[in-house]
Amino acid sequence: MPIRYVADVAAAARFYSALGLAGGDGSRSGNWLELESSGGTLGLHIVRESHGDDARQVELSFVAAEPLEKVATRLAAAGFPAGPIMDENFGRSMVVHDPDGAAVQINEHDPELYT
Repeated sequence: MPIRYVADVAAAARFYSALGLAGGDGSRSGNWLELESSGGTLGLHIVRESHGDDARQVELSFVAAEPLEKVATRLAAAGFPAGPIMDENFGRSMVVHDPDGAAVQINEHDPELYT
């Protein structure tokens, strides 16, 4: 399970929920939350000053199960505008930033191109 260290678990949960992940188990303190998707689980953990800035460094990429335009619309409605949709050698992709500024790539695979 990848763990994303964040400054605000609730804001990060709102962002990743807009990407289609659903809330799962979490701590009573609110410092930890697991979000579920069909491809696995993402852990959100509050970053502590003792972790330093490196604790926030992680790169996430998700494969969308729907057209990127729908994902972009949902993200924008939640307050997270995505970058432009780009043609790639595997299909299409876009990048959006989470509440802490980390880039998250969303891919749409084209079965004719992605093997």
